[in-house]
Amino acid sequence: MSADVKGLDVTIMGREFRVACPEDEQQALLDSVTFLDKKMREIRDAGKVIGVERIAIMAALNIAHEFLGTRLAGSFDIGEYKRRMNSMQAQIEQAMADQDELF
Repeated sequence: MSADVKGLDVTIMGREFRVACPEDEQQALLDSVTFLDKKMREIRDAGKVIGVERIAIMAALNIAHEFLGTRLAGSFDIGEYKRRMNSMQAQIEQAMADQDELF
């Protein structure tokens, strides 16, 4: 099942970007834009980093560090979590299909 990919205009630190995104993932992209914009503004407002490109790099490093720290420290891997949830969903659906055959 493929979704139509459309261009979505987003604004980060006052700069506009057009990003290709499947329609069914647009809200997640907008949430990501909001998160990144907030991180970049926090770095800018701290006054220690000057220049949008440097602020973007620092934000990317901070986000990557937070992500990896959460994944490694807590032994939590979102990809593995999603795979396990999909596997459980498939098992439930199979059990339900088997149940329907009994009646």
